[in-house]
Amino acid sequence: MAENLTLGRQPRRLGLVSRRGMRAMAREMLAGYGLSIDVERDLGSYSVAVQQIVAIARAVHLSGKVLILDEPTASLDAREVALLFDVVRNLRERGLGIVFVSHFLDQVFAISDRITVLRNGRLIATTEAAHLDRVQLINLMLGRELEQATAHGQGGRAAGGEMLRVEGLGRRGKVAPFDMTVRSGEVIGMAGLLGSGRTETAEVLFGATGADSGTVRDEKGRIDLSSPARAISAGFGFAPEDRKTDGIIGDLTLRENIALALQAHRGWARPIPRAEQRRLAEDYVRRLDIRTPGAEKPVGLLSGGNQQKVILARWLAMNPRFLILDEPTRGIDVGAHAEVLRLINEMVASGMSLLVISSELEELVAVSDRVIVVRDRRHVAQLTGHEITTDAIVRAIAAPERDTEAAE
Repeated sequence: MAENLTLGRQPRRLGLVSRRGMRAMAREMLAGYGLSIDVERDLGSYSVAVQQIVAIARAVHLSGKVLILDEPTASLDAREVALLFDVVRNLRERGLGIVFVSHFLDQVFAISDRITVLRNGRLIATTEAAHLDRVQLINLMLGRELEQATAHGQGGRAAGGEMLRVEGLGRRGKVAPFDMTVRSGEVIGMAGLLGSGRTETAEVLFGATGADSGTVRDEKGRIDLSSPARAISAGFGFAPEDRKTDGIIGDLTLRENIALALQAHRGWARPIPRAEQRRLAEDYVRRLDIRTPGAEKPVGLLSGGNQQKVILARWLAMNPRFLILDEPTRGIDVGAHAEVLRLINEMVASGMSLLVISSELEELVAVSDRVIVVRDRRHVAQLTGHEITTDAIVRAIAAPERDTEAAE
């Protein structure tokens, strides 16, 4: 660790600082941040909070004028956030300029003197924090004013019985423990700002991120979600937010991409014959109107909307009972957008249950039977029936923590 702290000083002193001097220098630097630890230990053996403070100490000694903190609390719990904020406040009192980049609104208001909003690579506004409330901040981030209440699009669609019960599921540093029930043939919408914990919720439910608390049960008992393979075996599917990185395999053909989930569900010891794969792919090309010269075309060469349809076809071929769609309409054209929404309604009509995560609030209002609101990696509100409006969703996202606690 001593090397980490003194690295920035070595070039100035031509490497002449002895190891003993480095240790003394490191202890002196950390003492100024309220830390008294063994500077000879490997830095990776300490908590993320300590690692953050060490990084801050090094950066301050390199510059001493401006410190940029990019999502410094993303992996910290509440106690560690408080420790880090004490350090930040002390640095501010010493005259250091600090840029704090975060999606955690409560933290932004707790630590900031001024708030700057960027959207799509453009500067939108810079405002004194004391003159800005959460709803106004959300409006700036989303690029629109709160809309009038919009009628819930499903008109009271009747869902079936309880299929899954989630109790206390979570992963420290990713998403706080949450409870959730899933009924057959319903759409659960999930809303929240980027970085709020929506994708983390999906990854824990699908086993892509292992939960360290809680259980998931169905009518037969506890379900093992320790890995995506286990989740697929349990009848779960997941279309991720970043389809190019985490969804499609661009060099494989449309046929091979569509067969992947079904093959994983069957087991790799029972390979799907090529002819069956071809029939499956041609069927979904026709049913979903996938624009392609043929099933052997590499998926990476298709448009974004057609790639999204291929991912949906992959899971439809497996026929999961619970399908998680993370931003299913992001980056696709208007026509493909309408097709995806139509497919969502068809899947639910067939009895499938969906968790739809979307930044498009009107989209959630249109398809959801319930909407869960996530903020600061916690599930903070649930809207049902005629409560589901764009106005109500935004207000739940923007509500301060104390209001949420009072409502509970």
